Amino acid sequence: MIRILTDSASDINTPHRPEITVLPMTVTFGEIQYKDGVDLTHHQFYERLIESDTLPVTSQLTPFDFQEAFRAATSAGDTVVAITLSSKLSGTYQSACIAAREFPGQVFVVDSENAAIGEAILVHRAVQLIDQSCDAATIASRLDAEKKSIHLVALLDTLEYLQRGGRLSKSAAIVGGLLSIKPVIAVKDGEVCVLGKARGSRNGNNLLIQEIEKTAGIDFSRPYCLGYTGLNDTLLQKYISDSRALWGGRTDALPISTIGGTIGTHVGPGAIAVAFFRNDTPERS
Repeated sequence: MIRILTDSASDINTPHRPEITVLPMTVTFGEIQYKDGVDLTHHQFYERLIESDTLPVTSQLTPFDFQEAFRAATSAGDTVVAITLSSKLSGTYQSACIAAREFPGQVFVVDSENAAIGEAILVHRAVQLIDQSCDAATIASRLDAEKKSIHLVALLDTLEYLQRGGRLSKSAAIVGGLLSIKPVIAVKDGEVCVLGKARGSRNGNNLLIQEIEKTAGIDFSRPYCLGYTGLNDTLLQKYISDSRALWGGRTDALPISTIGGTIGTHVGPGAIAVAFFRNDTPERS
C-alpha cells in the first residue's frame, strides 16, 4: 500500500481514507503543550486563543517524529509519500528530508509550498493518484508539478493577530480596525503575501471573489476546499451565498474545513479561505 503522510498543519482532522496518516504538531499556550488535533481540537484552540494574553507557539515536527512514522509504514511493507507544510514557513520539510535518508526508494518527500487547506488539497490529490494506480515515486513527481497550480486565498476579519504577532504595527492595526479594513492574503511561492485590502466584509468578499476570477479558473476535477477560523462558520456561509456564481452548476457540494493553529495563530478568528487547483495543468489525468 502507498501511505500518504502529512503534518497537522494541513488541518485534516479526520482522514477520509485509510492511506492518510496525520502527524500532530505541538501547540504551546504558556507552559502547557498540546498535540494539535489530538488533545486540542480546533474549537478548543480558538477558545484558548481568544482568552489568552499571549500568542501560542507551534513547534515543527522533528526528524525523529518522521523516522518513527516512516519506519512503522515501511516495516508494514508500505511506500510513503510525505507532504509537508511549506519549507518557507516551517522546518518540518527539512525534518522529513533528514528522516527519509534512511529509507531510499521507500519514502518520497514533497514540500507542499502551502499551508492549511492549500496543503490539504495536495494530500487529497495524492489519494486521487493512488486511485489511478500511480506508484509512490510517480505520485511525488506529479505533486511537485501540480502544486504550482494551487491557489489559496483568504479574507481576514481582524488585524489584531497580525499586530500581536509582530507582522503589523500597532498604529496600523488601530487605524485598520477603525476603518474596518479586511485584507485579502494568499500563499505564493510558499510564503504568505497580501493581495489587497477592502473596507468592510461585503467589499472584502467581493475582493476575494475577484482574486479567484483572475485565475485560469477552478479545476473541479481535482480537490478544492473552503475553510474558516474561529468558533463558527457564519462569515464563510455569507461568502458562499455571495459567491454562488463561482460554484453554481459546477459542483454538488462544497467541502468545508476548519483551519487550526498553524495559520489561525497569525490571522485570528473570523478568517475565511478558498483553496483549489487552477485550470492550467494540461499534463494531468
